Amino acid sequence: MELLFDERIDGEIATVDRAALMAAVHAVAPDLVLLDREEDLRPFECDGLSAYRTLPMLVAMPATLAEVESLMRVCFEHHVPVVTRGAGTGLSGGALPLAKGVLLVMSRFNRILELDADARIARVQPGVRNLAISEAAGPHGLYYAPDPSSQIACSIGGNVAENAGGVHCLKYGLTVHNVIGVEIVTIEGERMTLGGETLDTPGFDLLALFTGSEGMLGVITEVTVKLLPKPEVARVLMASFDDVERAGRAVGDIIAAGIIPGGLEMMDNLAIRAAEDFVHAGYPVEAQAILLCELDGVEADVRADCERVRALLENAGATGIQLARDDAERALFWAGRKAAFPAVGRMSPDYYCMDGTIPRRELPRVLKGIDDLAEHYGLRVANVFHAGDGNLHPLILFDANLPGELDTAEALGGEILSLCVEAGGTITGEHGVGREKLNQMCTQFAPDELTHFHSVKHAFDERRLLNPGKNVPTLARCAEHGAMHVHQGQLSHPELPRF
Repeated sequence: MELLFDERIDGEIATVDRAALMAAVHAVAPDLVLLDREEDLRPFECDGLSAYRTLPMLVAMPATLAEVESLMRVCFEHHVPVVTRGAGTGLSGGALPLAKGVLLVMSRFNRILELDADARIARVQPGVRNLAISEAAGPHGLYYAPDPSSQIACSIGGNVAENAGGVHCLKYGLTVHNVIGVEIVTIEGERMTLGGETLDTPGFDLLALFTGSEGMLGVITEVTVKLLPKPEVARVLMASFDDVERAGRAVGDIIAAGIIPGGLEMMDNLAIRAAEDFVHAGYPVEAQAILLCELDGVEADVRADCERVRALLENAGATGIQLARDDAERALFWAGRKAAFPAVGRMSPDYYCMDGTIPRRELPRVLKGIDDLAEHYGLRVANVFHAGDGNLHPLILFDANLPGELDTAEALGGEILSLCVEAGGTITGEHGVGREKLNQMCTQFAPDELTHFHSVKHAFDERRLLNPGKNVPTLARCAEHGAMHVHQGQLSHPELPRF
């Protein structure tokens, strides 16, 4: 789908001649790599949400901080919007470029600047891969905890922008809990330091505000992360269930018992079969659902917790429980889970990966609701998700070559997110809002809340040039969206005029 932005919502964007802009940039940064030919721009037309595509006017690939500062100053002076891109693995259209804007690609900022094993921190540039941090820290007995499924490719700058999680975020937290400082460049080309290596910093917690801001407040140029000691022991239990709702209830039972696993993941039958065919992880393909529960710490505690969890799983109705024999089998169990997204891609020409979060107690009801919605829309849905913290990732299978199927998949996705909100959850857990979930932001937030979001944006970016048209919808857009959706007999935002 070629997506053309309605730039009425993007602020006043000046009409700029591309050649003139390139000349202005090269006048202050002569060595900055700029791409303007269509064949060079095409690889950057989308992120991981490939249903939305737009060719940028210009791609900039800086290698130095001075080049970033110079580019931002020129774009600010010429009222040219800037979208920042890392590895392009995002799944919400957050790095989708603008046809009348610059795409700032930070992939050349790929160095680990410092690794202090005594202080247990690493200073890295934003283009460093997530997994590369743990690989560098490994010889010191340390690792970086947040581990998205795309960790082999995704970059730390993008992780900060989206507040990424991973299979171990239940116990060790999201990106926001593992980053202690960032260096940014503002839209005016000024450097700012948020957070730092001290226990606390004075003033407002702008670091937490910036984490998850999806490129709307500044450009990340450096990140300082916490490193954790590798656990002495880690064990994985795989439990099979003949009913998805029973598996959902088992998740709540484990947490209610006061046990916080290192990871607690769930896959339904469609995802199980896809992953097993792809990775051969030893998954029981006849099961309707499996839970992967990892327990880590010192040997005695892990052994005791394994016994407690086994009893809880048996009481919850597990039809089979298997403890990984060794680290190799443990790694294989996780390999199947982390490969679930590409594995499902082998089952259908296209799939649409959703991301919503719900209270754990609502897992059985929401999973049943997703199944009912899938039947209503006539599309298959594979469920694979971070069960421990209620972060769902329904994968909607469809064929974009069939007229109307993409629209049907998007409609089903919107209904699933509305179901998450209705259950007391939220429309995203780690993928962000981007372009994908703008309408669902209208479902979750009231007009005064959206106004506050825009006020924060205005404080950092008065001209609305950083990643415009993403993340936070205008009230006019919500009015238009609300005119099409009636909830419990009431129009959304009745105080706003309809267009």
